[in-house]
Amino acid sequence: MSALENIVEDLKALPPARLEVAADFVHRLKQISEEERQAIFTRTSGSLSPEEADELERVIEEGCERVDEQGW
Repeated sequence: MSALENIVEDLKALPPARLEVAADFVHRLKQISEEERQAIFTRTSGSLSPEEADELERVIEEGCERVDEQGW
């Protein structure tokens, strides 16, 4: 069963009041536009100081850019 089919089945089991809440949520998900995404990015951009950004970059490079041959 696909994700969409699972969601539809879950929605069918909801009482009317909860179905309205779900419908409102889905509607809000559809409404987010590229402009809104850009606005969210703009609001959070620059939230780190240069020092914090350098530290974050260093930690990512040290901890994330390695291949563990024994790992998954």
